Amino acid sequence: MRYRIKLFPEITIKSRPVRKEMVRCLRTNVRNTLEGLSPGIRVADCWDALEVRPRHILDAPTRDALEAGLTRISGIHEVQVVETHAFVSFEDTAARLVPLWRDTLAGRRFRVRVKRSGHHGFTSEDLERHLGHALLNAAKGATVDLRQPDVEVRIELKGNRLILVARRLPGLGGYPLGTQGQALALISGGYDSPVAAWRLLRRGLKTHFLFFNLGGPAHEKGVREVVHHLWQRYSASHRVNFVSVPFEAIVSEIQRSVPAGLAGVVLKRMMLRAANRVAARARIPALVTGDALAQVSSQSLTNLSLIDAVSERPILRPLIASDKQTIITDARLIGTDRFAEQLPEYCGVISKRPNVRPHAIQIERAETAFDFAVLDDAVANSTVTRVDRLMDSPKPLPQVQEIDTPEGLIAADDVTVIDIRHPDERDAQPLELPRGEPLAIPFFELMSRAETLPSDRRYLLYCAQGVMSRMQAMQLAERGMRQFGVYRA
Repeated sequence: MRYRIKLFPEITIKSRPVRKEMVRCLRTNVRNTLEGLSPGIRVADCWDALEVRPRHILDAPTRDALEAGLTRISGIHEVQVVETHAFVSFEDTAARLVPLWRDTLAGRRFRVRVKRSGHHGFTSEDLERHLGHALLNAAKGATVDLRQPDVEVRIELKGNRLILVARRLPGLGGYPLGTQGQALALISGGYDSPVAAWRLLRRGLKTHFLFFNLGGPAHEKGVREVVHHLWQRYSASHRVNFVSVPFEAIVSEIQRSVPAGLAGVVLKRMMLRAANRVAARARIPALVTGDALAQVSSQSLTNLSLIDAVSERPILRPLIASDKQTIITDARLIGTDRFAEQLPEYCGVISKRPNVRPHAIQIERAETAFDFAVLDDAVANSTVTRVDRLMDSPKPLPQVQEIDTPEGLIAADDVTVIDIRHPDERDAQPLELPRGEPLAIPFFELMSRAETLPSDRRYLLYCAQGVMSRMQAMQLAERGMRQFGVYRA
């Protein structure tokens, strides 16, 4: 069995040199992607298509994996599963062709096109008429239309070799990966940023990944999983990097020094400053974000302009005009929705009353109190991992104690509850415990104060949804302080 790869239509209208280069790149991408499934696989250039020829007969699981892989390679419009048979007679050809097309042609207009080479005692039109008659009788409600058919049934006859299209699989479309340069995608693991990266992978942009760790090992583990999934399915033909920048200290510094209503925008500006440094080091010319206009306060037009002002590189936003449901639909299509559902968005720098139209002078003044040495340290401590090695020997996450009932808290007489919410949130909704009063330490001070707490007690961290508290407890456990757990009221 062979596979014929039809090119994305926009490739076919390029100038001859551009088209030639795109096809060369696509051929390499196909070979690199499938080599692990079928060693020594051959990919031949047939000008208007590529032909994939496995060297060995494939078992069913390998065949299914190979076909699925082909449908996820950018630059491919359609994958045709091709069968080759010895040509025996008109009747034998019709018997092979009718089962392949009968259901497809029902109720539709069609024509048969025979491409023939070699010496035969009949014309192409003779064979077309015979096969058309057989299909017309077999397909309910079908009609022949030689001028404007809905479906064209193509057959090739090369000498005594008959070539039939057994199945058609839709391709990913777009341009071959790597033909449009490279970019650095800021990725968080939610719905938006993986979809944004995927859309540009599909347009031929080799994409590296940049993660700002706001929530410790659990946060990074989840993002590593979604990035590896995205790479494995849609860009395995290329080796790209995953860069992780520890950003917890940045969050703490923003909470200490920046007015609450501006914190979200300042955080995004710090991320872009760091992203530009990482990109400069790797010689990557563009950044990618998952921003969608007006989806959240930091994505108002005013705030996006203020965020862009600190970037030295163009920022590509493929989701800018997409609504949330469209993004979620795409996430389901590419299989990243399950990661987004399991990995809550980090909410440590979200203000209850964010400013959606601040003036530039307000942001600049707010940043004068920020200690930029903290940002320098974060970039200096970033780590780079090849994406194909992200899941090699994953480090197990530390286990933390959780108590989720007042009764459980009463039974634990050696426990102190620490309310780690922002002071504004804490004052608006004070935490009531079945016994005693909580200790108030906002999350952005917890890391520096944890070592000063008496070590002969256990501590349960509390936040509104339990996400922040669990992340903080796991970070402390990573540092050897395993007396911290989580309280879910």
